[in-house]
Amino acid sequence: MRRLVIITALILLGSAELRAQSPYYQGKNISFVVGSGAGTAYDIYARLLGNYVGKYLPGNPTVIMQNMPAAGGIVAANYVYGVAKPDGLTLASINPAHYFNQIQGNKEIKFDWTKFTWLASSDKSEHMLYMRMDAPYKSMQDIRNAKEPPKCGATGTGTSGHYIPRMLEETLGTKFQIVTGYAGGNEIDLATERNEVVCRSFTTAAYFAREPYHTWRKNNFVRILLQTGRTKDPRLPDVPLYHDLMNEAKTPELGRRVATVMLGSGELGRPIVAHPGTPPELTKALRDAFMKSMADPQLLADATKVNLEITAVSGDELTKIARDVINQPADVLDRIKKILAQ
Repeated sequence: MRRLVIITALILLGSAELRAQSPYYQGKNISFVVGSGAGTAYDIYARLLGNYVGKYLPGNPTVIMQNMPAAGGIVAANYVYGVAKPDGLTLASINPAHYFNQIQGNKEIKFDWTKFTWLASSDKSEHMLYMRMDAPYKSMQDIRNAKEPPKCGATGTGTSGHYIPRMLEETLGTKFQIVTGYAGGNEIDLATERNEVVCRSFTTAAYFAREPYHTWRKNNFVRILLQTGRTKDPRLPDVPLYHDLMNEAKTPELGRRVATVMLGSGELGRPIVAHPGTPPELTKALRDAFMKSMADPQLLADATKVNLEITAVSGDELTKIARDVINQPADVLDRIKKILAQ
């Protein structure tokens, strides 16, 4: 009898050791939430990464994509921050400019921007402003001098469709009428085709990545009025740089500092985050998996096929940027609050 007990104990011990050695993600599903609608650039980037990240996680979990675009993606950010469990099984691709909503004290915000577990980003996003070709605004000077401001579409506050025009008003003296409430970028583009709005600000990468923009460029449906990079995108050689436009407008130093903070979202790119309580060992595994995914030759080939640019940004770098955009002098933050409240 005693021998049987010993044998049973050894078997149970061996089973426990085997379970302990099994990779954490083995047999599990990861829910990858996307804070924008299906078919948007954020969605396309996230799905591309979702196809590969499980390959580089120990145990090779299944990654299930879920779109959660409500409130310009705020619902998705709130969900991964405070509703999902801190078990490394729920990730989210969030809007990089939601820190504006936190600076404003938006009551819908249920997160602390600096406390997300920052995992990776697939690119650094410069921005641009398109305008319908038949609209009477051929340059930023035309907008500044216009008696009636152009209507630009946006999903909500804290998105580039909202904060870029407001930033231009502050630094260049332009004026825009921003129409919010669209479900996503696709709906804004459709509204542009219907002439409900005539302009939209969003990323340059998205403009060159998908329809309807391929067709728009072919048909000269829109013109690009500015780009935010420090150097011109080679695909937009005749489009003025925002930095040069500020020089022409003699933008004061405070305005330039405000612009630097507001364009920090471009440095964050298309960030992927997890719950702030995610254990360090899972954080490291996820960060490593995303960086390895973005170096995978097949992923890069897939990205090229759909005109996506991959510029990997590490979780450590994102963490620093996220803190920097929040930890600003009071005069800068106060000015940003006033701009976004308009």
